[in-house]
Amino acid sequence: MNFKFFKSDFLAGIVVFLVAVPLCLGIAVASGAPPFAGIITGIIGGLIVGYLSTSHVSVSGPAAGLIAILLVGITNLGYEAFLLAVVLAGVIQLALGFLKAGSISSYFPNSVIEGMLAAIGIIIIKKELPHAIGYDKAHEGDFFALEKGADTGILSELINSVNYAHLGVIIVTVVCLAILIAFLKVPQLKKIKAIPGALVAVVVGTLINEFFIASGSKLAISDAHLVNLPIPKSAGDFINQFTLPDFMAIGNVQVWILALTIAAVASIETLLCLEAGDKMDVYKRYSSGNKELKAQGIGNMLAGLLGGLPMTSVIVRTTANINAGARTKLAAMIHGLLLLVAAVLLPFWLNKIPMACLAAILLMTGFKLANPSIVKAVWDKGKYQFVPFAVTVIAVVFTDLLKGVGIGLLISVFFILRGNMKFAYFFKKEEHHEGERIEIDLAQEVSFLNKAAIKQTLVHLPANSSVRINAANTVYIDQDVLDLIRDFVANGAKAKSIKVELLNFKATYQVADSVHVHSAAV
Repeated sequence: MNFKFFKSDFLAGIVVFLVAVPLCLGIAVASGAPPFAGIITGIIGGLIVGYLSTSHVSVSGPAAGLIAILLVGITNLGYEAFLLAVVLAGVIQLALGFLKAGSISSYFPNSVIEGMLAAIGIIIIKKELPHAIGYDKAHEGDFFALEKGADTGILSELINSVNYAHLGVIIVTVVCLAILIAFLKVPQLKKIKAIPGALVAVVVGTLINEFFIASGSKLAISDAHLVNLPIPKSAGDFINQFTLPDFMAIGNVQVWILALTIAAVASIETLLCLEAGDKMDVYKRYSSGNKELKAQGIGNMLAGLLGGLPMTSVIVRTTANINAGARTKLAAMIHGLLLLVAAVLLPFWLNKIPMACLAAILLMTGFKLANPSIVKAVWDKGKYQFVPFAVTVIAVVFTDLLKGVGIGLLISVFFILRGNMKFAYFFKKEEHHEGERIEIDLAQEVSFLNKAAIKQTLVHLPANSSVRINAANTVYIDQDVLDLIRDFVANGAKAKSIKVELLNFKATYQVADSVHVHSAAV
């Protein structure tokens, strides 16, 4: 375990813990499960999966994208039989990891991943605005589902929530947002690395409400708008919150169908979030999808055995983790440890935190994901990147995560096949040893479908070697592959002391600013 960044990881863990508490509770309630089931999953996702995962920034826990599946499963099977399905789903995920099914994540193009992140940012903002003004009808954390019904639409809840606005909640939200923005914009505050702005916002927002309560003000925020963690009255009450699965239901076909469904959906969401987390990682480190599936499988097996919900790698908590300054997996583990401590010792104090504080943190997270500058950057890359990006954003916002990403992938494949179907792909890969000179020749057409093979080759290059990547025969290089080469030159190669020479790359590719580059003749 790397303790080099302990201070930043510890503070990031606190921030993710504060965000995770209401999400774990809200997702459990929305799924028809006991509230404590979400906390169980959060603890296991942080401590166990956090330790086993190769990702340095990913955070696992109960996922809103599974709510509809879980609600139907619990209703039809009963909770104990549902828990058995969770255990079996974990076994299936573990098997998928050994079968190396995790490599599928390398085939998701960057435009689709970026579109997914921007869409999630939009949905977070849409879902958190009502909480930010005191309207808590919807379950906190239900990020991937829109309200159903004849009288609802994408803006209806926002409009309706104005009728329930609470001035005290609005004041706390505004103050928390001001603190968060100040920590991003004010030079003196930006230099304070020891204390994250999100933690300051939570403390100040809580103190403001405590002042309102002590003074008898009408601005006081009621319990309905505060964190609501179960408070056991005794050790027996705490132990009774755990539930064992019904192993007698092993012969029930519906249990197996639910297990397969959970395993498939949870694995895809995890791989999507893992790829997105690697993209946001400041050090651009790569994570193993196969090892992640194994870690998630073990986590879900434990969650089912102890009465928890199934888990995935969750992009909201992962993004909050990165934004809070996390550098290693220790941050995710600390968040899990704090969930455990809070469930046992601190529920009374945590229940004083206004949901408005957490809504402010998530609003800032959503804005960072859906920042207009990101849209402009994708637009500048051309239509082959922007169209799949835009389609993914719209599809995820108006359907759900998996359907939206699926539609985006179809559009990406259409564009790639249209532009690249004339040429086959060729990539030379040989066994190399430390200190050798390595020649890599790119083919005529290099699409995002070749991203996985190129990534594996670059990741496994030996330290202290010299590599020359030649694009002399290349007519087209997909933007995803160019991004991969840029990240390798800027981070991966330097970390392993690999000398890189880029030969015959067009100047317009802008693959590197600090390595030896021979441009192709015009």
